[in-house]
Amino acid sequence: MLEIRELTKRFGGVTAVADVDLAVPERAVLGLIGPNGAGKTTLINCISGHFLPDGGSITFKGEDITRLPPHERTKRGIARTFQGVRLFKGLSVMDNVLIGRHTRMRPDIASRLVPLRRANASRDVAIAEALLERVALAARARDLAGELSYGEQRRLEIARALASEPTLLLLDEPAAGLNATESARLRELMRTLVGEGLTIVLIEHDVRLVMGVSARVAVLNFGRKIAEGAPAEVQADPAVREAYLGAEDEAV
Repeated sequence: MLEIRELTKRFGGVTAVADVDLAVPERAVLGLIGPNGAGKTTLINCISGHFLPDGGSITFKGEDITRLPPHERTKRGIARTFQGVRLFKGLSVMDNVLIGRHTRMRPDIASRLVPLRRANASRDVAIAEALLERVALAARARDLAGELSYGEQRRLEIARALASEPTLLLLDEPAAGLNATESARLRELMRTLVGEGLTIVLIEHDVRLVMGVSARVAVLNFGRKIAEGAPAEVQADPAVREAYLGAEDEAV
């Protein structure tokens, strides 16, 4: 589904991503791990179009999207969440999810958002309600997004990303701020989404979560891919354990 070839991104004299090759198959989770500053979020920003690479190519469903702007990639089925929560905190939880459907809705989105009751019977609202149910936020649909806890805001971001009906979902540290129960619910949600046909690229510092949900794991260090393989293979790689997982005798 997604192929990255020799991708490079520089910021001045710093090479944040260096000649990275990556292939993401359909209907699977690819975990992307590495220490802070390894280039993981920069790579995701290049895939989503928020950064344009300085070299290499990105192919999605057979189409070269390397130079496309973010909104064109969204139309083609790529959605994402961010490392830092980016919500419209002065709008309701429901409105935030509806905004995520802007690529599927007619141009008069503003009139459909306010007042919300005018669109209660619409397919878009029904989809938004179902997504909020999925992330356990249905009861907060009319609350302001800014009133949610940090963990709830994380879940709302996922619902908003899913609202565009993507085929590729990029998750940047979605478990940050979640407790153990919420992390377990997130893991099950990802498994369900993959079972329904979604492909996920997951950046996450919770290594146990990544290893438990990913079909394959790629490891970045100083902008370069140092390993890729099945979770067990990556965990056993000495270079990975030294760079990210800790000493070789450390439990993972």
